[in-house]
Amino acid sequence: MTTGALMPTPVSAARPDPLQKSLNSLVVDDRMPSASASVVDREGRIRHYTAGVGDLKTGAKVPKDGQVRAASNTKAFTAVVMLQLVAEKKIALDAPVDTYLPGLLRGDGIDGRHITIRQLLQHTSGLPEYLDKGAVLKAPQRYYEPRELLDSALAQKAHFSPGAKWEYSNTNYLVAGLMIQKVTGRPLGEEINRRIVDRIKLRHTYFPTPGNMTIDEPHPKGYHQDTADSPWRDITELDPSWGWAAGAVISTNGDLNRFYTALLGGKLLPPAQLAQMRTTVPAESFGPGVRYGLGLSSTPLSCGGVYWGHGGTIPGYFTLGGVTKDGRAVNIALTALPADGATGQHVQTAVDAALCR
Repeated sequence: MTTGALMPTPVSAARPDPLQKSLNSLVVDDRMPSASASVVDREGRIRHYTAGVGDLKTGAKVPKDGQVRAASNTKAFTAVVMLQLVAEKKIALDAPVDTYLPGLLRGDGIDGRHITIRQLLQHTSGLPEYLDKGAVLKAPQRYYEPRELLDSALAQKAHFSPGAKWEYSNTNYLVAGLMIQKVTGRPLGEEINRRIVDRIKLRHTYFPTPGNMTIDEPHPKGYHQDTADSPWRDITELDPSWGWAAGAVISTNGDLNRFYTALLGGKLLPPAQLAQMRTTVPAESFGPGVRYGLGLSSTPLSCGGVYWGHGGTIPGYFTLGGVTKDGRAVNIALTALPADGATGQHVQTAVDAALCR
């Protein structure tokens, strides 16, 4: 027997990748149908991960970097278009909404003459929430006109005076979408696709056209449980019109990484508008130390510094991630909404660990 020679270590004996281990745990311990991720490390290398199954009925695998509903990541896209219009001097960030949409916002304590575009994008307007999650889950394939959604918000009382505090409300981005259409004379989806998706070549990202309830490319199916004991319900096909400017975009983990990297790298906005986007206020309801800018949030990292992103929740899909100033990036997607805060925290911990490696 030859001494001093080391036997090669079998691949199966290699230590599991920490992110893969986290995704496996989300499937096994947190009972998610599937979890996937895309990472850009310190050297710029890209890795894709999957765990679980993409179709509970057939047991099909999760597609590598498959499409998902990006939900509220859409707000970052909408905010970028608004800030591009600011850079083009077609919109003034601190002008009142009535400058562009006269008479649109009127209600109990609601007056568009006193709410600015900045307050819309930063969730400091006081506008009440239009979204009725129960109605969406009851009839997920129903189509909604933006004005119909806005009317349900305006039927409520303002939550606070403009600028008095921060409170997340999808209504802010509904109004922003209507303003983009008024100023450009084009559908919101076309502006997002033209100004962002095509510009930085996000090949697997799009804003669905009216009536499109499917996900166009390979994707894991999205599921929902009405209660912890009820069976999984396939909710992949839904009409995203109720999310619209606040939540309709479809993308992949990899494309979301590319989007936020391009955004923070100055490829979508001039320096002045990017600086405004990154000017933040406390958003503690999102987590300790989280701050919110204009369609963009910053989250502290355990290894120091912050990461920038947004995240999103929509029946069937949950996404979370972001990028650092030196180009590290990660996005994680689940194919069901977390049933409790613990699962969401497990995703947050996985994002932090991936960015701090």
